[in-house]
Amino acid sequence: MQKKILLTSFDTWLSEQKSNSADDLLIALAEKTDVDHDFTFLRRLPVEVNLASSLVIAKINQLQPDYVICCGMAASYENLSIEVIASNIYVNSTDMTWKNSLENSQQKTLQTIVNIEQLLVGTTAVDISYDCGKFVCEGLYYSVLEYLSQSQLIIPCIFVHVPILHPGNLIGILTDFVVIINNYSKQLSRNREQGTGNS
Repeated sequence: MQKKILLTSFDTWLSEQKSNSADDLLIALAEKTDVDHDFTFLRRLPVEVNLASSLVIAKINQLQPDYVICCGMAASYENLSIEVIASNIYVNSTDMTWKNSLENSQQKTLQTIVNIEQLLVGTTAVDISYDCGKFVCEGLYYSVLEYLSQSQLIIPCIFVHVPILHPGNLIGILTDFVVIINNYSKQLSRNREQGTGNS
């Protein structure tokens, strides 16, 4: 059975950027004809946490996806990287203003309910990260995880950082991304068969 999957990417944020590698990856995924999933793409989100989060949350409520994959660019990375946790302290937008989403409180972190280790089975070069970068990627991830938790929506969500794509690495990275998606679907199906909410 096809899974409804919401995938998101950000717009560029520097004038010299021709594209965002996370968005490039979603474009490449959309062009594949051998992937049996029901994809919904929410591409080129504004590089501002509140705006991006509100758009993603609205789409989650509208679509009620089986799971969510948020994506962002990490120019210094060589491999795909799946983020395990997100913090409530991050740079809110390109104005580089530090923001604590919970005023006058200590740093808090939220963790995805997904078993990340299982997602990596069969991949070639995918990293696991516990540092989402303190930029809008972290802010979006935290906001979505917080919303899903507070709303008691058992919709798994992960954040994937994507390196700069070029002809030498695109096929390998896209292949790993598809493996992650397929593993995600298998994990979700197993948990539903077992009657468990956690992924």
